[in-house]
Amino acid sequence: MTETPANPPTSWPFREAERVAQRLARTEKTHALFETGYGPSGLPHIGTFMEVARTSWIRLAFTKLTGLPSKLLAFSDDMDGLRKVPGNVPQQDMLHRYIGQPLTKVPDPFATHDSFGAHNNARLRSFLDSFGFDYEFASSTEYYTSGRFNDALRAVAAKHDVIRDIIRPTLGPERRANYSPILPLHPRTGVVMQVAIDEVDVDAGSVTWRDPETGVGYETSIFDGAAKLQWKADWAMRWYALGVDYEMSGKDLIDSVRLSSAIVRAMGAEPPETFTYELFLDDKGQKISKSKGNGLSVEDWLNYAPAESLGQFMFASPQRAKRLFFDVIPRATDDYLTSVETLCAGTGVAEDNPAWFIHGGMVPNASGSPVPFGMLLNLASVVNAETPDMLWGFIRAYRPDATPAASPFLARLVDYAVKYYQDFVKPAKRYRAPSEVERAALEDLAAGLAAMPVAAEAEALQTLLYDVGKRHPFASLRDWFSCLYQVLLGQSEGPRFGGFIALYGVAPTINLIEQALSREMVAAD
Repeated sequence: MTETPANPPTSWPFREAERVAQRLARTEKTHALFETGYGPSGLPHIGTFMEVARTSWIRLAFTKLTGLPSKLLAFSDDMDGLRKVPGNVPQQDMLHRYIGQPLTKVPDPFATHDSFGAHNNARLRSFLDSFGFDYEFASSTEYYTSGRFNDALRAVAAKHDVIRDIIRPTLGPERRANYSPILPLHPRTGVVMQVAIDEVDVDAGSVTWRDPETGVGYETSIFDGAAKLQWKADWAMRWYALGVDYEMSGKDLIDSVRLSSAIVRAMGAEPPETFTYELFLDDKGQKISKSKGNGLSVEDWLNYAPAESLGQFMFASPQRAKRLFFDVIPRATDDYLTSVETLCAGTGVAEDNPAWFIHGGMVPNASGSPVPFGMLLNLASVVNAETPDMLWGFIRAYRPDATPAASPFLARLVDYAVKYYQDFVKPAKRYRAPSEVERAALEDLAAGLAAMPVAAEAEALQTLLYDVGKRHPFASLRDWFSCLYQVLLGQSEGPRFGGFIALYGVAPTINLIEQALSREMVAAD
């Protein structure tokens, strides 16, 4: 163990890393194996990013905590049979002919790789590489066919009836009757067969079974890829064979974790440390489903904000359900900027800061911004930004030292802000007329701004806003600030308005108020 710091970190990755460290102390291992699983029947998605990112952060904490070596294994279940044809790939008719075949035996509908499984594996690796993850890729097909799993498969065969008794109570009557953890591949069709096993010969390493359609009996080796395991048993066998120390999974797999852990114990080994994370919800609070199309993809997110902001979103509260939709992107981006600012300032325990994990345990260089993303969106909204150049003039007036060359991360945010404004803010802008109370307050604000210096600081402007709000009979200051956003900007919310005025300019803001008070407003929906 490395020396414990005076203020030890308490962030969740360190708490999880401590569990792994304790496991290694029990098992007398000196190297930790972290694993993430991937089903290559579809393309990588935001859940793939989330699971690998979170596991990588725990691994980073483990290294910091113990100094011991570790590895992250990204395991592809590419020997699984093709259950259904994804709706977003070409050559649907062709793929239907290969239902039940291992994914690495299904032709690639994109005609770029040897199989559909290989194509999706390549996409997975490219996806993970694009984020700079440190991992080792593993193929189920390669591990089975190379004999790497043979010893573990023999151990499964030896406990065949015990494993069957663990799983069968969780199955329906029909499946319970013919369940076996071992799935032989049909010697003629190559289909992964879910059939009753008549006999298990542990010494020979084979199973005897009968084709339910033809009645023909077969004896099939369980070694070298001639058979595979049902996925709960497969998961357990993998933990057993490889000595996996840690794996996380979603709330929907709680029962699977319990059953696979029971199988590992029945085989005489200790299951890995596990972690259950909550699933994502859409903007209506419904579970995100790929089939429903109510989710948000990594590509969607990266169209409107940097990858670091996605990391920030994934870091916070992994055991709490999160709403994942476009409206969360600006907040996550500004939360990331706050994390970077705090980390660079040396405030608090670095290892409790999301930015420390996002940047691999380093203090990031040139990853901050003098202007919050939400402020840029407000500015884009007011000037109806069509191009980044429309924002840079205001930014340089606010921060003369802020240029695309000097502030590259800000330059990226400006580009994102224009696109986000065009696609989401602009179509949803709805101005409303001020009430009598709001009209009086806005006139008061305009007068107060006219008395302020041209280069007034954001805090002084924010104080003015508070003073004006308190002088007028609003139920709360929240109502006053809602008025500013809805009447002046045509949107429901935004960042600190004093900072916006400092960025946009005192005189332009007065003009904005006068325009809002004089023109005919569009009623809010």
